[in-house]
Parts: sequence; C-alpha cells; structure tokens
Amino acid sequence: MSAIDNAFGLSPQVLAIRAERMNLLAANIANADTPQYKARDIDFRAALDSARAERTTTSLITDQPGHIDASDTFSGDHVMYRVPSQLSLDGNTVEPHQEHTAFMDNAMRYQASLNLLDSRIKGLMSAIKGGQ
Repeated sequence: MSAIDNAFGLSPQVLAIRAERMNLLAANIANADTPQYKARDIDFRAALDSARAERTTTSLITDQPGHIDASDTFSGDHVMYRVPSQLSLDGNTVEPHQEHTAFMDNAMRYQASLNLLDSRIKGLMSAIKGGQ
C-alpha cells in the first residue's frame, strides 16, 4: 500500500458507495409512481466493511500508467430492496418522504466526505510544497 493510499484512507471507496447510493435513491424518487417498481438502497455499513476488507487483503497490480485502480470503484454487491412500511395497491415500494430524507442525508454525508478528502489533499500539497 502506498503512502498516498494511506493518506486517503477509505475516502475514495466511501465516495464511490455514497455516489452509487445517490443514484439508487434518485431512481427511487423518479419511479415513485411506476407500478411494480421496487425501491432499492445500499447497506452502507456492509459495503464499507467489504471495502475495508478488500483494501487490506487484496490489491491489483497496474503495469501501465493508464490503468484504473479497481479498489476505488463500487461493485454494487450490497444493493438491496427496501421493505415498505405500508403496502401500495400497485406494488410500488417507494415511499417518497423516506426517499427524500435518505437522499438529503446521503447528499450531506457525500459533501462531508468530499470536504474530508479535500482537506487531506490540501495537507499533502502543503507537505509537498514545504508549507509555503
């Protein structure tokens, strides 16, 4: 594991999971009136635990500068169907208020993760430049 990987920690994986969750929640909101649509979400803790385990046990070797580090991507293995608190007649499991709340919560956490990563990058840049 490189020093840069250590400096960033799990931030790239957290951002990938949060971005995928944002997409799922947006799809849920967009399909609130679609008959038989099943709302989906991510078990964030399980996805993060999986990313943490993958980070410590496996790493891919990239032999070309253009290769993408696969550890920074989200595989989507932790996507689940949401269980509604109230059944609808058309089989749709989207509960708009719950989806909007989850979307806003995830958006704030995504922004906080971005801010953390930004501060880490600024710290590294300051260290590289010598604190000028």
